[in-house]
Amino acid sequence: MIDFATKFAEGETYEAFLAKHGTEEHRRRWSDFHASVALTAAQKKLLAGFERDMKVMCLAGAWCGDCVNQCPILDHFSKATSRIALHFFDRDAHPDLAGELKICGGARVPVVVILSEDDQEVARFGDRTLAKYRSIAASQLGPSCPTGIGAPPAELTAAVVQEWVDLFERAQLILRTSARLRQKHGD
Repeated sequence: MIDFATKFAEGETYEAFLAKHGTEEHRRRWSDFHASVALTAAQKKLLAGFERDMKVMCLAGAWCGDCVNQCPILDHFSKATSRIALHFFDRDAHPDLAGELKICGGARVPVVVILSEDDQEVARFGDRTLAKYRSIAASQLGPSCPTGIGAPPAELTAAVVQEWVDLFERAQLILRTSARLRQKHGD
């Protein structure tokens, strides 16, 4: 079992992750998608209202199309509130973490682990949101792992952003209603 507190410290910022693990083309794809993501006013307000610190670990691959179309969303979240500390981990550079976070027996990406301020696991999620899986199931076209070359339709991106917001809100509410943390913070 991974010591998430120790592992979290090994993570990289969004920019450092891409600089270290991405090619120029990877960085361009991530940047293009990042620029296409816009949080709604309600989403920004929700994230800005978080009262508990969250440590977010994201296992990813700069080469991965699913990561291209999801990880920039997480960066937007971390910029919307100081309560989210976001660290990225390259799947191939961290085989111990990849082994711990397998999905359906495979080393999939992206996978997110949300920790409390004192390094307790709160939530684990990956590799695609429900909206993305519905889209794949409906179309049954193209590669099983998108290349990230073409941007997804705007309505799919909006649905994926909302599903990630919902996951982060759920984790924040777990933290806010935790008897242990409420006692610690006196609220």
